[in-house]
Amino acid sequence: MNPLVIVTGGTKGIGKAVIERFMEGGFDVITCSRSESDLFSVQKEMQERFPSGKLLFQKSDLSVRQDVTDFLSFINAQEGQVAALVNNTGIFIPGQVHNEAEGTLEKTMETNVYSAYHLTRGIIGRMMDQKQGHIFTICSTASIIAYPNGGSYCISKFALYGMTKVLREEMKPYDVKVTAVLPGATFTDSWQGTDLPKERFVASKDVADAIWAAYSLSPRAVLEEILIRPQLGDLP
Repeated sequence: MNPLVIVTGGTKGIGKAVIERFMEGGFDVITCSRSESDLFSVQKEMQERFPSGKLLFQKSDLSVRQDVTDFLSFINAQEGQVAALVNNTGIFIPGQVHNEAEGTLEKTMETNVYSAYHLTRGIIGRMMDQKQGHIFTICSTASIIAYPNGGSYCISKFALYGMTKVLREEMKPYDVKVTAVLPGATFTDSWQGTDLPKERFVASKDVADAIWAAYSLSPRAVLEEILIRPQLGDLP
């Protein structure tokens, strides 16, 4: 039986790249997304490419608390050691604190922060009991540098980064590793329609490879933060 990795938001971008990298490394994966058709498509692709592994999924909107609970039930019904959790679900709504639409903060916090908080709480007990495991949380350079059109997104990513730092301290006695991943502009669907060339962005595969490298360290070491930017620097 292969070890399990949980990757939220796994049908596109960074999430899909992480699934590819871990299945290539011999892991089974459980993922979720709001689109069932996208989930079936990714499952079919991965099973063809990695026939010795399994990709299981459940349609879930992790901004909804009940969907998080249902996804946890699905995870806990599976056998096997949970080796890693990659909190990747996220939403970006551009705007500014003084003019963004009413409800933007609530929606952004529910999707970017509360989903990771509740899912981590539901899984981490198994890691604590087995005295091993790795929690990765996809933060952002917006977790450490605010920008004018970031609004609630920056607020949520600062909070997510803070949660990850707290969790790191809490998990030290249990040998559970915790890593904050802070990508700069990464070429995902969020940038569809941009006039900028792909070469100006970090590739999703680069982020996945960095996560894999951090996971592959010996039990004696943890990469607490992965800060990865485009070679030419942040986008203006």
